[in-house]
Amino acid sequence: MSSSQGEKGGLSEAAPNDITQELFESPSQTATTSKTPEEQVSPVFDEASPSSTSSFEMLDTESVPAPYQEVQPHWFFCFRADDNTSWLPFSREDSDKLETAFQTGRDKEDDVVVAVDGERYDVRVKERKRYAVYWEQGPTEVRRCTWFYKGDKDTKFMPYPEDFSKNLEEAYMIAVTLDEWKRKLDFPNGETVILHNPKLIMQYQPLGLQDDWVSSPSEQTRPRTVKRGVESISVEIPDGEPEEVDHLVFMVHGIGPACDLRFRSIIQCVNDFRSASLSLLASHYKRAQQDGQVGRVEFLPVNWHSALHGDATGVDEDIQRITLPSISRLRHFTNDTLLDLFFYNSPTYCQTIVDTVASEINKLHTLFKQRHAGFNGAVSVVGHSLGSLILFDLLTNQRNGSQAREGVPTGEPSLNGDTLEQTLTRLGLQQYVDVLQGENLDMESLSLCQDSDLKNVGIPLGPRKKILNYIKRKWLPEKAAAHQSHDSQVPLHATSDGNQDSSGLTSQQSHFHRAQSVTSAVDYEYFDVGIGQVSIDYPQLAFYPQTFFAFGSPIGMFLTVRGLKHIDPNYSFPTCKSFYNIYHPYDPVAYRIEPMIVSEVDLEPMLIPHHKGRKRMHLELKDSLTRMSMDLKNNVLGSLRTAWLSFARLPVAALEEGETTNETNPQESEGEFAEAESSESAEQREHPEIKMGMLNGGRRIDFVLQEKPIESFNEYLFAIQSHLCYWESEDTALLLLKEIYDKLGVTFEQPQQ
Repeated sequence: MSSSQGEKGGLSEAAPNDITQELFESPSQTATTSKTPEEQVSPVFDEASPSSTSSFEMLDTESVPAPYQEVQPHWFFCFRADDNTSWLPFSREDSDKLETAFQTGRDKEDDVVVAVDGERYDVRVKERKRYAVYWEQGPTEVRRCTWFYKGDKDTKFMPYPEDFSKNLEEAYMIAVTLDEWKRKLDFPNGETVILHNPKLIMQYQPLGLQDDWVSSPSEQTRPRTVKRGVESISVEIPDGEPEEVDHLVFMVHGIGPACDLRFRSIIQCVNDFRSASLSLLASHYKRAQQDGQVGRVEFLPVNWHSALHGDATGVDEDIQRITLPSISRLRHFTNDTLLDLFFYNSPTYCQTIVDTVASEINKLHTLFKQRHAGFNGAVSVVGHSLGSLILFDLLTNQRNGSQAREGVPTGEPSLNGDTLEQTLTRLGLQQYVDVLQGENLDMESLSLCQDSDLKNVGIPLGPRKKILNYIKRKWLPEKAAAHQSHDSQVPLHATSDGNQDSSGLTSQQSHFHRAQSVTSAVDYEYFDVGIGQVSIDYPQLAFYPQTFFAFGSPIGMFLTVRGLKHIDPNYSFPTCKSFYNIYHPYDPVAYRIEPMIVSEVDLEPMLIPHHKGRKRMHLELKDSLTRMSMDLKNNVLGSLRTAWLSFARLPVAALEEGETTNETNPQESEGEFAEAESSESAEQREHPEIKMGMLNGGRRIDFVLQEKPIESFNEYLFAIQSHLCYWESEDTALLLLKEIYDKLGVTFEQPQQ
């Protein structure tokens, strides 16, 4: 049972099965012919251990022993990140579900599967493995934990293997029942556990397993602290998630495989964003949660980088052949991250990226609906950096219900009505019917398969591409039309008057600009030029997104570089009626959208409120200083005006005729002047009522976060961090929740500070 004390990982599980047979065969224990556990573990009153101290033995010696009670287990799962291994607890609700499944499934041959963590993971109880549902991730180990240890250099307690914990529990039960302590348990690998008393149990490692450079005998025999039950250790057990899902959000990442400065994946960053939203729901929607009006919002990651840089495209190998050997780390970063921008502007790889994003979103949507059959909420999409541009191009090329039905050619095989055998026969792939049916695949499950899934069952590359292309181009548009046929039709936004449309273009000019465009689905009469998207076939989503949120988005810059100078206020996405452009003020990648719609007015972006209900202190101080300078300026101007009026008084005769009037006129003028100045400054501070067009339903589009005080000292120092801050931003998460629940008629309450 030895492991390096410096490791943060789990305890080494060497020879756990031998412990059961050899645990109590130590020469220091009394020999007996009985086979019962009570007789095997006979009381042994050893002298004090060489490494134990009198303070250990004096601890709690006068306390009355409590009767034995069986330990309550808690389930943990193994988490590995950055070459470190840690064990994290399930929520109490999930742990209870796993324990119930464990107790009821003992006599069953088949494994029991329990959905945990908001049904994003499945645990196979007998296998003791935890599998991700919505993304590719290796299975992680699961343990039913009762006993824990912490080494001298460990920061938190780690669970023992289940077999070892079972043996410790048996020895503890005997000691408590007989009220006999100071029991020494020797293990086959040379380690020793001494039960000094109910609250002091230590594990000692043999000298031969210590580090060679440790010379002090006291350091060589430094023990581990052993604790029984999860209640006796300091561990934060997470709260369970509400079962009811009110809204579903898909989050698309930007360039590169890492999404923050800690080089974490999109999965981990979305997990952080989901955790922030759950905390904000508990604090800002507490009453609504108690009344059952609010459940939770589910956030799911959409990963397209691995498909682009995988073996299917072979682009990494091609790039590597032409990459120079110098500054290898920088070149690797460039190839793996920055080149994604160039790939997206290539028709070949842009098609791969867009297909991957759309198919992944549709697959996750279908899978989520299967696992949440009662879900009837809306769906939104979030894009970060390049991911927001991908979603923008995708949403501008969506078709509403009638257009989707018109887009399906007649005479083509329909996936919705055909069986698996009929579809494969139409595609000329009938020889693979037995292979797919042998995997219990039907048309619905086939639509969820990726290229790697079909490859694993032995389908060659050519037939794989035929099947996947057929599903993408024929079935998904039909399914989208079928699902949305009962919804209200997206209104046409044409506001043409005679031969001239709303953007000032004649019908001939409008037709010319459409001919110049490369994607027929975009309604270009609302753009003064074509928006320059890459000429590819944009797939259709299986649903109508309610809202599109862009984080740190370069959409405005890309549209300008493509030649777009103005967006007509009447334009909106064909299937999405709300759009928010959210950015940090120091984000070097973010650009605004509103100036492309309303160019005649210089508007400040909307300031996103702090989640604690006020501006940050340094911003309030800055505003106060600005107001102070304005007031000082107004007072100086008012004083000069008063002085000028005093020099311009009327003659004495006239003064005598209207003394009161002339005495009060300068003061009234001064007051009116100050009032006019203050009202003017107030109007400048307030956001005027200006129509922002239909891209967000007439509401504001650009929303800016409040920078932190430390960030205001040096904008350049925090520039990169500002582009990656959105995943952990509570202000951003609260804005999303407010937009989502406002449409559900649920208002948030500001918690008392």
